[in-house]
Amino acid sequence: MLNELNKAQREAATHIDGPLLILAGAGSGKTKTLTTRLAYLIGEVGIDPLNTLTLTFTNKAAGEMRSRALKLIEHSPGSMPLLCTFHKFGLLFLKFNISRLNRKNTFNIIDSDDQKRMVKAICKDLNIDLQISFLTNEISKYKNALLEPSEVEERAEIADYKKAAKVFAEYQKRLLENNLVDFDDLLALTYKILLENDDLRKETSQRYQYIMVDEYQDTNELQYQLLKLLTSEHNNICVVGDDDQSIYGWRGANIRNILEFHKHFEGAKVVKLEINYRSTQQILNVANALIDHNRKRLGKKLISHIGDGEEVKLLHSIDEVYEAKAVASEIKELLKRGVKASEIAVLYRINALSRSLEEGFSKAGLSYKMIGGIRFYERAEIKDIISYLRLISNSDDDFSLLRVINKPKRGIGASSLEKIKDFAESRGVPIFTALDEASENELRSFLSKKASKSVKEFVEIIKLLQDEKENLGNLINLFDEHTGLREYYGAMVDGFDRVLNIDEFYGYFRDAIIKDEELTLERFLADITLESDQDQVESDAVNIMSVHASKGLEFEYLYVIGLEEEFFPIVSETTDIEEERRLAYVAFTRAKKRLTLCYIDSRFYRGQRKHVKKSRFLGEAGLIKNESLKVSKSASFKRGDLVKHKIFGIGRVQEVAKSGKDYKLKINFGGNKKEILSTFVEAI
Repeated sequence: MLNELNKAQREAATHIDGPLLILAGAGSGKTKTLTTRLAYLIGEVGIDPLNTLTLTFTNKAAGEMRSRALKLIEHSPGSMPLLCTFHKFGLLFLKFNISRLNRKNTFNIIDSDDQKRMVKAICKDLNIDLQISFLTNEISKYKNALLEPSEVEERAEIADYKKAAKVFAEYQKRLLENNLVDFDDLLALTYKILLENDDLRKETSQRYQYIMVDEYQDTNELQYQLLKLLTSEHNNICVVGDDDQSIYGWRGANIRNILEFHKHFEGAKVVKLEINYRSTQQILNVANALIDHNRKRLGKKLISHIGDGEEVKLLHSIDEVYEAKAVASEIKELLKRGVKASEIAVLYRINALSRSLEEGFSKAGLSYKMIGGIRFYERAEIKDIISYLRLISNSDDDFSLLRVINKPKRGIGASSLEKIKDFAESRGVPIFTALDEASENELRSFLSKKASKSVKEFVEIIKLLQDEKENLGNLINLFDEHTGLREYYGAMVDGFDRVLNIDEFYGYFRDAIIKDEELTLERFLADITLESDQDQVESDAVNIMSVHASKGLEFEYLYVIGLEEEFFPIVSETTDIEEERRLAYVAFTRAKKRLTLCYIDSRFYRGQRKHVKKSRFLGEAGLIKNESLKVSKSASFKRGDLVKHKIFGIGRVQEVAKSGKDYKLKINFGGNKKEILSTFVEAI
């Protein structure tokens, strides 16, 4: 089995004792190396399978590794090695040891839907009006930071976070009362038990003498702390990962875990897997050049096992309509040549970009399937806008009314909706007509004061917008102002993406009005319905997805659209430009045979068409000449970096210029722009 490995893979697979970091570049055979190492330990060295523990992030990965490792072992071992996800390990551990927290091992696990229902009920009981998704996200953060409710309440300063602390305290109380645990508890409680019980920590660490971890760059702080306890008696830990593919910082992944592995685990050996078996050298040259601009990395260069291949292609279009048309046209040619649709994919950084792509593919008659995402017109925020517009177009549409009468929340809950339906039925008219004709006093006979007032306000908003039906340009402006959907969705955990989707829809609507002066609201809605209801032949379809969803996948022919500033990379006050660059690196290295990078001159953005600049990543990858990037490449700071100054606070670097042996930075401190030498600021 070792003969099938290259020199670096073999070195990693035959390492036995002490900490080992396998720095595995994209397509470098990391799974093969890890499974061979497990098979080597069991089948050649003679380690008892029960003394091994391999941790992954998905059940699928664990199952595949187990199958591959056991196939490599000549003689079937008497016992099975434990390969599972972090959370599965936590579950097994708690079943045996939760009694140490004075809890019964008959606990049940609540899933995310159960959690949302419980948090919703708590909000109702405590009379707290906050987004459920915001609260569940905060609760998860508290647990992964190992914070008790009392600590959270003590630290909370802003009103919303004080309310979140109260919800967290009540949530924890209800979990205990009902002997329930959530997904975060599976790791947090396991860590707590091991930390507080030294005898059990020693026993558990001695049981699992050889620990391996897949996708180590995706581990968070809690997972790292748990691994420290599990390896405390032997330090035999082997982790495999790629710092250049760390793209889940927003989800809590801590890239420092892999960057500082040698500090966390003394005497660590590092083996780099740099031979790539997936992509041509032309593709890897571009990926290597791009990622070389990141400072926070361990450093490696991917070398293709396949050979040189085609040059990376740039596809330049006027706007997103032509971009989708050009990509669709090229794909149709590939299909004519016999390329399988499943071997073609189109990636984008921002979900909102899928709208023009889906429309272009539908017009071209191309079947497509969305991987790991929701079609544009099926997203909740877009369905809400369409439901509002349908109600404005046709006030008899009870289905649309019931969807949006409490969006944003107006205190009209499920029981109020049932009473409203009964009221309209008793009068024998559509719901909107019944609510419009009823006085507030009539509504008060079966609704609360708040709900009846909200119903009347909702009716007035719809009537106001109906008056603008003939002036669609004005309608969309008033619609945005009066419905409150932008603020409602903007407050959610994934609010940035949702607001971009809303702006994309508004932009599409305005564009349709400009292109057709005779356009009516009814026809616009009918056209959308035809687009969104296209039957897709999933089995033989081109793949379209976000870059995040593409992680772990590979395609013969790959297109990446939207390579413009603000779209890829996203540029905002919270942007981590190095993570954006890692995302681009992941995108580029999904391509096996041909990589096409697409950019345009103008795009709808936040509801209006604007000129866009080519992505800095095209210059950094060596595909276009971009002189402004040359200075920042060798500087310790780059344009877009967040920095901290002891007097001016936090700001974002806008320009970098050489100044003697130092660099002069133009920094925007919340509107206060200063030119400061780089030695006087620190990176965040």
